[in-house]
Amino acid sequence: MLNISRNSVNKNIDISRFKSVQKAFNKKHYKHFNRLLIIFGVICIIILFLPWTQSITASGLVTTLTPDQRPQTIQSPIPGRIEKWFVKEGDFVKKGDTILFISEVKNEYFDPNLVERTSQQIKAKASSVVSYSGKVNALNNQIGALSNERQLKLEQAKNKLLQSKYKVTTDSIDLEAVKINLNIAERQFGAIQNLYDEGLKSLTELESKKAKLQESKAKLMSQDNKYLASQNEVINARIELNKIGAQYAEKISKAQSDKFTAQSSGFDAEAQVTKLENAYTNYSMRNDLYYIKAPQDGFINRAIKAGIGESFKEGERLVGIMPSKYDVAIETFINPIDLPLVHLDEEFRVQFDGWPAIIFSGWPNSSYGTYGAKVVAIERFISPNGKFRVLLAPIEDEHQWPEAIRVGSGALTIGLLEDVPIWFELWRQLNGFPPNYYQPNGNQTATKNKK
Repeated sequence: MLNISRNSVNKNIDISRFKSVQKAFNKKHYKHFNRLLIIFGVICIIILFLPWTQSITASGLVTTLTPDQRPQTIQSPIPGRIEKWFVKEGDFVKKGDTILFISEVKNEYFDPNLVERTSQQIKAKASSVVSYSGKVNALNNQIGALSNERQLKLEQAKNKLLQSKYKVTTDSIDLEAVKINLNIAERQFGAIQNLYDEGLKSLTELESKKAKLQESKAKLMSQDNKYLASQNEVINARIELNKIGAQYAEKISKAQSDKFTAQSSGFDAEAQVTKLENAYTNYSMRNDLYYIKAPQDGFINRAIKAGIGESFKEGERLVGIMPSKYDVAIETFINPIDLPLVHLDEEFRVQFDGWPAIIFSGWPNSSYGTYGAKVVAIERFISPNGKFRVLLAPIEDEHQWPEAIRVGSGALTIGLLEDVPIWFELWRQLNGFPPNYYQPNGNQTATKNKK
C-alpha cells in the first residue's frame, strides 16, 4: 500500500475501488486550490513592481510663518507699579489700545509737574543764551571802538614824533649856525685883540667883541640844550607811541577775553538748554510709557502680573498676547541622518493632533486626513533636542488646513521622497538601508551604504 519496498503491489491490486483512495486522489479537489495559488503568486509578483513612495516621519508643532505673528509678551521699558487694568484675559484688542496703567516707583520722577518745570528751566536757560549773545555783541562793539581809538591815537603820536624829528632838524641847523657865529666871534675877537695889542683899537672895541664872543658861547650852549631837548622829545614821542600801542592792546585783549568768556558761557548755556530739552523729551515720552498699549491686533492670552499695586522691573513680562492674523506653519524636527534628504520646496504630508486620518505611507495620494505642506526653511544649526528644525508652510493648490487648529498643537509630518518599486523598499527595509539620496531637480545620486 505504501510502496516502501521494491516490490510494488499497486500494479497488481486496484486501489481505486477504496473510498479513502477516491477521496485522497481526486484531482478536482486541489485543482482550484492550485489555480488560486498561481493567481495569488502572480498578484504578489505584480504588487512587488508597483511604485512605493519612500518617506521619513517626524513630530512637530503648529507655529506661525513669520516671527511677528507668534505669541509674544508685552514688557514695560521702565520699572513701575500696576495701578489699573483695562482688559481681561481673552479680550480682543486693536493696535494702540490701552491694556493697563502703571505708576512711577523712582523718586526722581515723583513730581507730577516735572515736565512743566523742565520747560520753565529751558526758557530760563534760553534767556541766558540770549543775554550772553547780547554781551558778546556789546564786547564786539567795544573792541571795534577801541581799535578805532587806538588807530587815531597812534596817528596822533606818529604826528607828534614827526614834529619832534622836524624840531630836532631845526635845532641842529640852529646849532650849526650858532657854532658858525661863535667861530666868527672868536676870529673877530682875536683880530681885535691883536689890533688892541698894537694900539690900533681901543679897549672899548675890544670889550665889545669880547662881549659878543661870550654872547655867542651862551647862545651855543642854549642852542645845544634846545637840540638835546628836541632829541628827548623824539624819544618821548617814540615811547608814547609804544605806550599807546601797549595800552590799547591790553584793553582790546581784555575785551576779547571777556568776549570769549561770554561766548564760552553762552555755549555752556546752549549745552544746558539742549540737555534740558533732551530731558524734557524723555520725561514726556516717559509719561506716555505709563500706559501699556497693544503693539498689534490680537487676543489677550494671560496676565502675568495680575495684582493691583504689584511692582515690576524694566523689561519684565506683564501680559501675553496672540496676534489675531497669522499664517499657520509647522515646525518639525528631523533626525540628522535624514537631513540630507530634505530640500527647500520638498513636499510633506501633515497629520494634526485631534484630526482623524488613515495613512498609507507608501501611497500618499490614497491617504485620508492628511494635508499638504512644503519646506520653506531649514535650520543651519542643530537644536538642543539633537535634531534639525524644519519649517513647513501650506501648499496653496491643495486642501486648506483646518481653521480650528491652534498654535502650539502637535502634528505628525511625513516627508515624501523618491518613488521606488515595492520589492526595492522591502529589500531596503530588510537590510536597514536609509532611503535613496537624491536631488530635487530629478538627477538621482544613488548612495548605498556598503560595508
